Amino acid sequence: MLPIATMSRSLKLWLLSMTLALAPPAWAQQGALTVSRNLDQLTDRAAIIVRGNVVSVRVEKHPELSNLDTVVVTLRVRDSLKGAVRDTHTFRQYLWDLRDRLDAAGYRKGQDLLLFLVAPSRYGLSSPAGLDQGRFRIERDADGREVAVNAVDNYRLFDGVAAEAAKEGAVLSPASLRLAERPSGPVPVADLTRLVRELAVGDR
Repeated sequence: MLPIATMSRSLKLWLLSMTLALAPPAWAQQGALTVSRNLDQLTDRAAIIVRGNVVSVRVEKHPELSNLDTVVVTLRVRDSLKGAVRDTHTFRQYLWDLRDRLDAAGYRKGQDLLLFLVAPSRYGLSSPAGLDQGRFRIERDADGREVAVNAVDNYRLFDGVAAEAAKEGAVLSPASLRLAERPSGPVPVADLTRLVRELAVGDR
């Protein structure tokens, strides 16, 4: 094989696309086996944390890596918890699974989402931290309150969060400490965003 330094740009792009195509299933959105991440870890890994309404979704080939399927999502930003964002924010996510190509990885126009997005790669690809662990749907509970839940029902979301925050010097409010004791299930949006802001203080 030719040394990387002597390869043409088109050959490098082709090799990258083939590497991604043969990558293990951890890249997948649907059916992926990923390491469980708690809220502190999701917050650390995210370059931006934003709540917004999906205004457009489209599945298309990557503009440079033509073998890659991607979904391009645009949000109307309602709240920014970490990082600098404009009134609208667009990101491009790689699609591994055929089902994700058919349903745009579960993104739909009109959704109210809280997203923990990692920094884009050199090819402009981003995704929620921890895959669907870092994508929270905003819904209404039986009492009409806004609650947030991810694809794994917030499983282990708060495991070890209080201890990790203490090690990092983050000061958690009494309400956040109570929230950190929850085992799983939907949580009030106001409580979750308050805890995220407190965890993100050291990352700004």
